[in-house]
Amino acid sequence: MQYYIVKGGNKLEGEVSSSGSKNASLPILAASILNKGKTYLKNVPKIHDTEIMYQIMELLGIKISKEDEYVVIDATNINNYEIPDNLMRQMRSSVILAGAIIGRCKKAKFSYPGGCDIGVRPIDLHLNAFEKMGIKIEEENGKISCSTEKVLGNTITLDFPSVGATENIILAATLSEGITYIKNAAMEPEIVDLQNFINKMGGNIVGAGTKEIKIIGTNSLNSVEYEIMPDRIEIGTLLCAATITKGNITIKNIRIEHLIPVIYKLEEMGCKIDLKENEIKLQAKDKLNACNIKTMPYPGFPTDMQPIMGAVLGVSKGTSLIVENIFENRYKYLAELKRMGAKTTVEGKTAIIKGIRRYTPAKVEATDLRGGAALILAALNAGGTTEITNIKYILRGYEKIDKKLELLGANINIREGE
Repeated sequence: MQYYIVKGGNKLEGEVSSSGSKNASLPILAASILNKGKTYLKNVPKIHDTEIMYQIMELLGIKISKEDEYVVIDATNINNYEIPDNLMRQMRSSVILAGAIIGRCKKAKFSYPGGCDIGVRPIDLHLNAFEKMGIKIEEENGKISCSTEKVLGNTITLDFPSVGATENIILAATLSEGITYIKNAAMEPEIVDLQNFINKMGGNIVGAGTKEIKIIGTNSLNSVEYEIMPDRIEIGTLLCAATITKGNITIKNIRIEHLIPVIYKLEEMGCKIDLKENEIKLQAKDKLNACNIKTMPYPGFPTDMQPIMGAVLGVSKGTSLIVENIFENRYKYLAELKRMGAKTTVEGKTAIIKGIRRYTPAKVEATDLRGGAALILAALNAGGTTEITNIKYILRGYEKIDKKLELLGANINIREGE
């Protein structure tokens, strides 16, 4: 079992580049299944989640290889349409493979997905959408079987702008017959990246990044090269790491428009931020201001950044309020921060955080991906040595986060234990 040892107290200073987006790479990998040829993807992050995707895709009969800086997906032949239960349970995002497999094979079989326990994340929206597209759904013994003679275009109105459901509908509809409209679609940048990738393959999608997406079904797709967008959550995490250590860093390979909600809050807390076309520079001040955060679907403040910002607010002057509107179990990390001296209480969707001067070192446990990142930030701030266990969650979504932090001056190491 791997764990982190973090010796806090060092200011983060220097320059680092972002990795490719976890949340964009997974649906784009799924979309490559629709192409009966080769896909060359650049900037795919080397994380546990992408490795699980590769394993699932290989079990479907797809060939995965590496050529220089590209991941090469050869989906010429597919001889399986079932996602193994053990891999499905490791990663919730594996559910987006369903739409791609249905689009390609006209059938799919899978179980309910797993991943981080941050709240109820039902896939009803996905299954209801599939049914509206002429796909028959059968459930038995925890397995979901989908089948159809042909996927049919339809108008689908989502009850909630679910990112996963929006992506799954796009994937199922790309090779469908007719036109599919998604109303109340999620507007996240990762969905725009998915649209751009599919269109480069020869698909016909417009409207990603707005509330209504139109997918005109096409017969076939082409082999392409494509570069995954930067990971806005990793960038936000590194900015907050510099903030909590009173540091001064520059991050390259960014898209400013994806970071606006986080930038606004960091500036409200007193950070000085300079922006260029593809880089951001942050200089933190010695005393941070408290602020209030309310998570919302994009373009609101991202729920994935809530725990990370929560760790920073824990050492900000004054009292901060966080309202979590997306996932009801996203406050688990606060119990671990309390072990490090945080003063927090939770009332329903609202967390009340009273800033302390500095975290104290402790042995803590990551309970999910972003909560685990919050513990790293707290450990960087603490005056001593902190041990963070159960880091499998962190490794799911951050590419060599320890090495990037070391490059900026942090003292963090991975250790092996029982």
